Amino acid sequence: MRVAVVTFDGFNEIDSLVAAHIINRVPGWRADITGPAEELTSMNGVVIRAQQPLEFASEAGAVIVGSGRKTRDVVADDALMSRIQLDPRRQWIASQCSGALVLLRLGLLRDVPVCTDRKTQPWIEAAGYRVLNEPFHARGTVATAGGCLAAHYLAAWLIWAAAGRQAAIDALSYVLPHGEEEEYTFRALATVEPFVSGAATVHEPATASW
Repeated sequence: MRVAVVTFDGFNEIDSLVAAHIINRVPGWRADITGPAEELTSMNGVVIRAQQPLEFASEAGAVIVGSGRKTRDVVADDALMSRIQLDPRRQWIASQCSGALVLLRLGLLRDVPVCTDRKTQPWIEAAGYRVLNEPFHARGTVATAGGCLAAHYLAAWLIWAAAGRQAAIDALSYVLPHGEEEEYTFRALATVEPFVSGAATVHEPATASW
C-alpha cells in the first residue's frame, strides 16, 4: 500500500509525521510526505523535504490530509486544489484537524458528520456541517479525526481496514507508552472498530483479513 500524507506549508508536525511513522511500520506499506513544493516549513519552523509531489495523492491507495495554520489559504487556492484528485471508490481517504477543510472543498464529506479540532470547528459549522465531540469518525472509505493526538486512531483505522486487526496492533505497539500498551491499544481499537466493518462494504482490498 502506498499512502500519501498530504502536507502543506504551515503544517502541524504531529499530524503529518506521527501518522506516517505508524503506517510505515506495516510491512510492505510506505507512507510518503506529499506536498506542493520540494520544501515545506511547519508551523514551528521545521523544514522538511516532500517525498512525493502533490499529484501523487491521486495515485496512492490511501491519502491522509494533515492540518496546519494555512489550510484556509490552501482551500481558497483554486490552482493548488486542482492538483488533488481523490476517489473514495478506489482510495482510503482521511483528514486530521483542519485537513477536513480540504475534504470539504473536494466534496468528500457531503451529509457526513465531521471530526476536527476546536479552532477549525467554527469554520466547518459555518459551512453547514455538523462537528462531532469525538476524536474519530468514518463513513465508508472516508474518515476524519480531530485533535493532534488522534493521529493513532486514524492510522489504526486505515491499517485495520486495509491490512487487518493484527497489523494495526503490531504497528501501534512500536509507538505506545511503555507499560500502558494494553490500555492504549484497547482504546484505539474500540474507537475505530465500529467504522471498520462499514468501510469493508465499500472497499475490500485483497490484503484485508478481518
